[in-house]
Amino acid sequence: MINRRHIRVKVMQSVYAMLQSHNDDIIKEEKFLKHSILKMYDLYVLNLQLLVEVQKLAAKKIALSKKKILATKEDLQPNTKFIDNKLINTIAESVSIEGYLELNNLNNWQENDEYVKIIFDQLQKSKLYKKYLATTEDSYKIDKAFVIDFFKEIIAPNEKLAEYYEETMISWLDDIPFVNTWVVKTLSKQKDNTIFVLGKLYKDKDDEEFVSKLFKKTVLKNNEYEQIIEEKTPNWETDRIADVDMILIKMAISEFLNFPTIPTRVTINEYIEVSKDYSTEKSSYFINGVLDKISKEFISNKKIVKIGRGLL
Repeated sequence: MINRRHIRVKVMQSVYAMLQSHNDDIIKEEKFLKHSILKMYDLYVLNLQLLVEVQKLAAKKIALSKKKILATKEDLQPNTKFIDNKLINTIAESVSIEGYLELNNLNNWQENDEYVKIIFDQLQKSKLYKKYLATTEDSYKIDKAFVIDFFKEIIAPNEKLAEYYEETMISWLDDIPFVNTWVVKTLSKQKDNTIFVLGKLYKDKDDEEFVSKLFKKTVLKNNEYEQIIEEKTPNWETDRIADVDMILIKMAISEFLNFPTIPTRVTINEYIEVSKDYSTEKSSYFINGVLDKISKEFISNKKIVKIGRGLL
């Protein structure tokens, strides 16, 4: 499921796009934000289904080898450990995945089967695959460990696959690392003799509402928050502050004032971490200093009111 940090990243990107384009259609931009998050779920499902498609290709090649006129003993008695993999078979039998693929018309691997072939070819050449086929132990534990390593070592780092995802939807470029981690967690949690059910997109209703509220509050109060930042950075001209830094600080101010259950220190730490991936080398120090000043003044003036978990 999407976590709060990645939600903040998605909101940051939408706020940035809206401010850069000088577009004031907040309803349209909010819809696009939610759409990009939903499409991230497509990426999650496609990665899981790719495991199944590679296994299908392996089974097809085995069947064709058996039909050779001069079939060898290996062709006639192939190693079926991979096509018998218990975890992949569980994913293949998942009504949850099948229903999602059909409902959302996700036939990417049928229309672009060259990527399935690329992954299978790389798998066949790997030491991981050879070692797995040579393993005599037949257990769910071994099968599961192999699938996780297969995904982590071959699918996740594949550059051609990443290029395909980026070409399919530009927002997936930033989603890939998060989704890869999500897939590994999903595979790791799967237990023997249980049906495979897709993970939820949001943890709960609060996280889903967090997306819209954070976006709208930040955009609607953009000028007001900019004035607050200018007051706390007298030695800086506004245009000297990196655009991303400015947006992250505004989003943090929005959290200070509108999300009483999120501790102030958690908000500051989250935006410092986001800045390390999306802004300049020194941004984290700048953002920390500005937010520290703003939060202390807000607390002193009782503008920040925290309740429940927000008091931690």
